[in-house]
Amino acid sequence: MAKKILIVGGGYAGFYTAWKLEKLLRAGEAEVTIVDPLPYMAYLPFLPEVASGSIEPRHAVVARRRHLTSTANIAGKVTGISHAAKTATVVPNVGEPFDFQYDHIVVTTGSVSRTFPIAGIADNAIGMKTIEEAIAVRDRLVGNFERAASLPKGSDERARLLTVTVVGGGFAGIETISELRSFATSLLRRYPEIDFDETVFHLVEAMGRIMPEVSEKTADWVVKDQTRRGVEIHLDTQLSSAVDGRIELSTGEHYESDLIVWTAGVMPRPFLRGTDLPIGPRGHVIGSPNLRITTEEGQELEGAWTAGDTSQVPDISPTPGPGGFCVPNAQHAVRQGKLLAKNIAADLRGEGVREYNHKNAGAVAGLGVNTGVFQSGGFALKGYFAWLAHRFYHGLAIPSWERKWRVFGGWVGHFFLGRDIVNIEAAQRPREIFEEFAARPRA
Repeated sequence: MAKKILIVGGGYAGFYTAWKLEKLLRAGEAEVTIVDPLPYMAYLPFLPEVASGSIEPRHAVVARRRHLTSTANIAGKVTGISHAAKTATVVPNVGEPFDFQYDHIVVTTGSVSRTFPIAGIADNAIGMKTIEEAIAVRDRLVGNFERAASLPKGSDERARLLTVTVVGGGFAGIETISELRSFATSLLRRYPEIDFDETVFHLVEAMGRIMPEVSEKTADWVVKDQTRRGVEIHLDTQLSSAVDGRIELSTGEHYESDLIVWTAGVMPRPFLRGTDLPIGPRGHVIGSPNLRITTEEGQELEGAWTAGDTSQVPDISPTPGPGGFCVPNAQHAVRQGKLLAKNIAADLRGEGVREYNHKNAGAVAGLGVNTGVFQSGGFALKGYFAWLAHRFYHGLAIPSWERKWRVFGGWVGHFFLGRDIVNIEAAQRPREIFEEFAARPRA
């Protein structure tokens, strides 16, 4: 009988596990099923460039049904797992919930934005964890320029529309604020009614430095570079309130901001705490170096695996991450997914599995068009060539040559034609015009 392998979550780790399993499994050896509410995997490092118009949104996602030819796809969510009974509860996007029996389960549910109970954040902020959020940020920024251009200079509403706030100074926050600042600067050529000094960008970071993944010297250079470009960076500063877009900081400063982007941390999906899987203190599924799910005492669970942001996998490399675990980033998720597929295939055949021991490829970040940073050990590269390294690395890292060609083709097109500034905010309300003019039966 073919073993049933259930992959929970179709992000980096889940997609790469399924993709690699299709190449490794023999005919009739196993049936692979992946459950995810969305039909695509989003390449998250591209989200800031999607938000800034440098990458077309559909080019930053990979359609699973196009590239996973023998994997069964279920559009829905897993809301419960009983590994003791080897059963998962699936709630499809359409239809009634049902139980799925499996032999092996792969928990790769990724992460979601981790927020704090700050007044106004839940009602006014937007994250940078999904392609939909990146599209909305881009449309809001361009839409705000369009609205502000028709308002009198010096008005409070105009200032509010042209003020952007990003909370969180990690890689996601720095790349987001840098790309948006670069995009806004380029938009000024199309909006002569707006002056550079009217566009205000704030980055709020609670710690005393940004980008802990790079050296302090490199981080200081990024602060100076972005300050020169028009970004006000608030270090050792907490956001106190964002009610109705009124930003209040722990320093006592306050201002109005229409676009608030939250990038201050991620967390595993909360439903995992309700399963019988071993969960760490911060909500992660506990994993071993060979990517098996294990108890706190180190006992491995048969037929249970995990990888990616949702997992707590020991980092056994020479330079381990904070707390001795692999940090939640794309680099780990992709590599773990590939090894996980190999380990599952080996386990099915009674062969030995391997431990995840990675060599850090360094950290690279885009800081707007023609600017970036790259850090590998003590070596740091800044400016134009670091930006090229960022684009080259991530352009090749997105899965499938079909997507690579689309991404590189888009970049070449933008080099000659510039970034597309078309704003389609109305796409978020597609029936509004139809409903306005649609004929209705008389009462």
